[in-house]
Amino acid sequence: MTAISPCELALADAGADVAVLARDGSRNAAVVREIQTRGVRATHREVDLTVKDDLQQALDGAVEELGALDVLVNNAGVCVHTSSMEADETAWRRVFDLNVDAVWRCATVAARHMAARSGGCIVNIGSIAGQVALRPQAQAAYDASKAAVHQLTRSLAVEWAPAGIRVNALAPGYVRTEMAAVDEPRLRRRWIDDVPQQRCALPEEIAPALVFLASEASAFMTGQVIFLDGGYTAV
Repeated sequence: MTAISPCELALADAGADVAVLARDGSRNAAVVREIQTRGVRATHREVDLTVKDDLQQALDGAVEELGALDVLVNNAGVCVHTSSMEADETAWRRVFDLNVDAVWRCATVAARHMAARSGGCIVNIGSIAGQVALRPQAQAAYDASKAAVHQLTRSLAVEWAPAGIRVNALAPGYVRTEMAAVDEPRLRRRWIDDVPQQRCALPEEIAPALVFLASEASAFMTGQVIFLDGGYTAV
């Protein structure tokens, strides 16, 4: 059974209709079924976000089905743990294609819909890796891509503010997910012991901040990167 992240359900719990756009069609369908139990509408599109034309068609189709686009959450990402002296450009390009280029493309397509309605909100998922170099794993491409996401967030926020579009980012620290091996002993010293709170986050601890940024409670906030890291970047 495919795990469903609380972050994918947070907006539905707040009453929003939700469209899920991702490559895994079976997972998309499972998320949609769970969302629909919340009493809201949901749809999904199986799409590779790195393919521009496919992305445009999928997002436009989802907006047409649900009727409007108020919030975009850019949550797709990939990380490659490879020494920079050993990595080839294919690995670097794979990370940037999804972590940066796809974020920019999704944002620009969404912004056109939002501008036509005089407003909207975009939340990009960054990382503490966009602020500090993470250890002990080698992941220069990922770190650089998340720094790019943070700066892209600020730039788009300034550019699109006159259109009523807010753009912010969440930058989580280590979260207990399939992507982060938080229980691996060789990583604990840097991943857990170096965190002032001495623990990783649970996915459901990220969800409330996402809802905040997507709601009118943050109406005067744009161009900001909010760190949810147990104090990791404070030391």
